[in-house]
Amino acid sequence: MQNQNEKRYYSPQFSALASISVRRFAWAIKKPMPAAVDLIVRLMPHVVSPSKICSACQDKTKCLACVFSNKEALTADQIAILEAAV
Repeated sequence: MQNQNEKRYYSPQFSALASISVRRFAWAIKKPMPAAVDLIVRLMPHVVSPSKICSACQDKTKCLACVFSNKEALTADQIAILEAAV
């Protein structure tokens, strides 16, 4: 059941490759798929330059909520999960 404080956002269909891969990543980190996707998103600024993303952004109204401009750090728990999976 969804927490009352959490809003659901747009949820696209995953390709077979994405679904299979995220499922296996979730198993490896012993978390549900939504938590695995959230962790993958939080890792994106470490993989892709935030300046490239921000310069191409077409909606500057969500910057405070965006991982690229917010540069939200990974929590100690998330880092531990990743280290255990590697």
